[in-house]
Amino acid sequence: MPKFLTLDDFDVKDKVVLVRVDFNSPVDPQTKKIIDDSRIRAHGETTIKELSEKGAKVVILAHQGRPGDPDFIPLEQHAQILGKILGKPVKYVNDVFGEKAKKAIRELKSGEILVLDNVRNFPREAKDAPPEEHAKSELVVNLAPLADLFVNDAFAAAHRSHASIVGFTVVLPSAAGRIMEKELKALSKVMENPEKPCIYILGGAKADDSLRISKYVLDNNIADYVLTAGITGHLFLVAKGYDLGKPNMEILEKNKLLDLVPGIRELINRYPERIETPIDLAIEVDGKRREISLKELPVNYPIYDIGENTIKRYTEIIMRAKSIVFSGPPGVFEREEFKKGTKALFEAIASSRAFSLVGGGHSVAAVQSLGLADKMGYVSTAGGALIEFLMGRKLPGVVALEEAAKGRR
Repeated sequence: MPKFLTLDDFDVKDKVVLVRVDFNSPVDPQTKKIIDDSRIRAHGETTIKELSEKGAKVVILAHQGRPGDPDFIPLEQHAQILGKILGKPVKYVNDVFGEKAKKAIRELKSGEILVLDNVRNFPREAKDAPPEEHAKSELVVNLAPLADLFVNDAFAAAHRSHASIVGFTVVLPSAAGRIMEKELKALSKVMENPEKPCIYILGGAKADDSLRISKYVLDNNIADYVLTAGITGHLFLVAKGYDLGKPNMEILEKNKLLDLVPGIRELINRYPERIETPIDLAIEVDGKRREISLKELPVNYPIYDIGENTIKRYTEIIMRAKSIVFSGPPGVFEREEFKKGTKALFEAIASSRAFSLVGGGHSVAAVQSLGLADKMGYVSTAGGALIEFLMGRKLPGVVALEEAAKGRR
């Protein structure tokens, strides 16, 4: 578990607290309206609410989209949504660190909340640079003298060495917010001496990182079993020598995933008893679900789910587990006829006694659509940061908090 300071280590009453959150939300490209406020709600109901109730003067830094993208919009909507969530006024200024922003910060009263504009309006915000360099940026030089404490609550952006993530930790006392703290505690349960047996379920459409995650958790004896499904399962079957048929092989080729096959084959040969691949599959024939065994491969129909025998096998392993990581649904759960695998595995996890961590956008959407989110140990909204962590990589935002806690800066 990383060693960092938390809100419990500071008296924030009457103090100006600069809070970096992850408010980055889905936006309708036509109306430019936010269509899901999950992240705003998560930060609002925990860290921001606590700081405000303790009498802090809360200044919020966040990003939305990237310059040039359709979802690159100001944070005025975010401030309005946050106000509704908290049931109190939330101030907003269309400035990041200029005179308008500084004036608004100076005028804050205890308990009040101010949202600054999209931090990515600052051109050098997204530069990948060390904390010491970012500490000299205009963003930090202008805002840090007005603040008493920096709080990083943006775990989902902690894999970026950006100015607002790491720069303030060099010059201000720094702490992890409640979301950051929860994410890291949950991850430590499945990454640092997890209760055994520990299983990783790797599915979904994004299979790029499946090899690196599998290799890391197996080589470091974190996972006892890796269960593969979805596009990841397809890749592992190909590595075992199966031809999935033209439509399925074309998807792997188009996404340049076949380059991973030699590495996957080597991993399977090293851990033949610990890597599970589907033993049957569900294909779409004339709009309907049909299950096939591996002997029936190749097929000229798209594979959209795991079959019932695989579900049974994976469920048996899940029920014996003490720790579970679920990253990526095993099928196209958005379609009723192909949600069977996803539903069955989540129901098994919900009825097991294991600590479970669910991560990744599609996994979160799936578990929420099934009404099982509250039965999971922890549901992470982080994407890239979670994947980096699962691959054993150090996250710059977390390292910066650790260094600040050591008093090295």
